[in-house]
Amino acid sequence: MSDEAAPIRHMVDLGKLSLAGSRASVTAKGDELAALARWLEVEAVNAFDAAVTLRRVSQARFALEGDITAEIVQNCVVTLEPMTTRIERHFVRELHYTPRVHVEGGVLTLSAGDEDVPEEIDHLDYDLAVPVLEELVLAIDPYPRKDGTSFASPQKPDVAPESPFAVLKRLKLGG
Repeated sequence: MSDEAAPIRHMVDLGKLSLAGSRASVTAKGDELAALARWLEVEAVNAFDAAVTLRRVSQARFALEGDITAEIVQNCVVTLEPMTTRIERHFVRELHYTPRVHVEGGVLTLSAGDEDVPEEIDHLDYDLAVPVLEELVLAIDPYPRKDGTSFASPQKPDVAPESPFAVLKRLKLGG
């Protein structure tokens, strides 16, 4: 994943979300697909779509559930030939609104301190594309391999290579 800003944005106001919730779609088309491919550092993104359901769980908690479908082109790590991969991923997240509290000397962010807690957000204006793209990145195989290909390690030489210490000793002795 590139360090540049994500190529897709989809802002939602969680403060206006009802208990019944709402559905949103995060989609890339045209130039956005090319920008997404550069950002993901893959050869191409042929299609990308995510359907997300948002609902308010309480005054400060929000549930997010979605399905991502994408078609990407990567190079096979064995043959280096381009290959197309279809990605389908379901995800569930919970968000917890934790506003920042200003105190003398800086900003204090209230935190539950546990790894297994909902994702904390400090604004109700939320970019829905961020978790969707995070899930897409997690779904991409970092070492794609075409079906039927396997990596064969190089053959070992019949003669064992000279020890690095033997080479250093020879250099020290001048021979």
